[in-house]
Amino acid sequence: MKREDIRNIAIIAHVDHGKTTLVDELLKQSGVFRDNQEVAERVMDSNDIERERGITILSKNTAVMYNDIKINIIDTPGHADFGGEVERVLKMVDGVILVVDAFEGPMPQTRFVLQKALSLNLSVIVCVNKIDRPDARPAAVEEEVLELLMDLDATEEQLDCPFVYASAREGIASYSADEPGTDMKPLFETIISHIPAPEGDPDDGLQILISTIDYNEYVGRIGVGKIDNGTIKLNQDAILVNHHEPGKQIKVKIGKLYEYDGLNRVDVDSATVGSIVAISGIADLKIGDTICSVDKPNAIPFQKITEPTISMDFMVNDSPLAGKEGKFVTSRQIRERLFRELNTDVGLRVEETDSTDCFKVSGRGELHLSVLVENMRREGYEFAVSKAEVIYKYDESNKKLEPFEIAVIDVPDDFSGSIINMLSLRKGELIAMAPGENGFTRLEFRIPSRGLIGFRGDFLTATKGTGIINTVFDGYDNYKGDMSYRANGSLIAFEAGTSITYGLFNAQERGTLFIGPGVDVYAGMVVGETGRAEDIEVNVCKTKHLTNTRSSGADDALKLVPPRILSLEQSLDFIDTDELLEITPKSLRIRKKILDSRLRMRASRNNNQ
Repeated sequence: MKREDIRNIAIIAHVDHGKTTLVDELLKQSGVFRDNQEVAERVMDSNDIERERGITILSKNTAVMYNDIKINIIDTPGHADFGGEVERVLKMVDGVILVVDAFEGPMPQTRFVLQKALSLNLSVIVCVNKIDRPDARPAAVEEEVLELLMDLDATEEQLDCPFVYASAREGIASYSADEPGTDMKPLFETIISHIPAPEGDPDDGLQILISTIDYNEYVGRIGVGKIDNGTIKLNQDAILVNHHEPGKQIKVKIGKLYEYDGLNRVDVDSATVGSIVAISGIADLKIGDTICSVDKPNAIPFQKITEPTISMDFMVNDSPLAGKEGKFVTSRQIRERLFRELNTDVGLRVEETDSTDCFKVSGRGELHLSVLVENMRREGYEFAVSKAEVIYKYDESNKKLEPFEIAVIDVPDDFSGSIINMLSLRKGELIAMAPGENGFTRLEFRIPSRGLIGFRGDFLTATKGTGIINTVFDGYDNYKGDMSYRANGSLIAFEAGTSITYGLFNAQERGTLFIGPGVDVYAGMVVGETGRAEDIEVNVCKTKHLTNTRSSGADDALKLVPPRILSLEQSLDFIDTDELLEITPKSLRIRKKILDSRLRMRASRNNNQ
């Protein structure tokens, strides 16, 4: 049976190509909001961090009505670190809208998400967005998309995909780049005509693959998935199975059943083939589980999510200032929170280590892990993390392999030489270089993932904030040899106390300070960066001797250079392998793993022998 009254689509694209803004317009023009209702921009980005950073982290479900046809829409992340979100939600849909910027054209993540959609044999609609940009080049971008489809071995049917030209910001779409649109009707019409209606047998045994897990403190875990076969009813008995866990068979009851209407979940008594539903009341529900009829427990195959490539140690904060600012500080609380994250984040791995106070957390990239760190910090957790390190593998002959990325970089022509030099030092290999638009050069590098750790901050500094870098995972290859993460050493506090203007004034001659006066410090805490390769100890708590004949007010004449206050990302980029980042709801402190300077020197000598 075909459900002609439903269409299920996902919106996929490279980061910042306008997916979420496009969904906003589809919601507005389908009448989801009242005429006088105030609606925030990027209404689908409901998470605080998403709104602050302007990126989508979690996929979101919504639904609109158009000509009595329900269109279930899934807004997906565009950043490579959240590719796990894209992979799993594509199992819920029958087609995708590929959004491509009318100036930038296909980017690394465009290739990644499109490849996933084509491998699942989904129908594709290409939406060339931002055609109102003064530098838009829609005809050239259309050619680039078709070339990309051919590169990815698209079928004849997929190559024959329709193109729609839009400005999501203006709320208009048209069938031709030369036609000015008036509304989103052309996109709605293309969805109805080109995306196939979902199919299945409503009289067969129930099958729902759980593709997303949400959490609500009132009803607990909420599983979201599409009904492939059968009909689901409230209070129905069912069985939970999993394709990758053949032994799993758990009897459950459907406690609450919802469908999507606009931005809301609404209670329903039953639903059938093709509907995307949310189910609560099942405690053991996991992503990849299939909810089946008791008499026909057939699991739906679920593709394995791409493995993590980068890891970081999360540990109990044991610095001299530990426990003063955090609400949750014990290893039990940190462990509980990390394992809870696994409920909703399929790209994450958490492993226990030899120490009960330390956990190895692996993810898809630095941004992936930094978002988890920031969320925990805002929730009141206090802990410490190590430098991000890549996850190595070994082949049959025990040869060491490491993850590689393709980095596509757009920089002003003046900076291209220095960026090529910087990435070459990080074992990057230049594979393409082409002149771009408006005095920019596009560089394409194949580089070990560890070569990109801590690179973004240096890159933005080197290009004066004008460069753009995008990366996508490119598999494992032979280890490229040792490399140093950082050229400069750290300024390390010599003793515990409070930073004083006099001590800081003397210390700033040695490098760049990260703190101002009146900050609590301890021995072994990093208070700045030197201009040389080795670490230097400084006494930022130093005061004048009482025998000094000058007046105590003479300190007022000392001029301090404003300190360089590091953000969370900058701190994670800066720390070296022998350092930790101490994270509390109020402070970020970089410190040496070994606080005692004598023990630190002894350990350094032993490592160099």
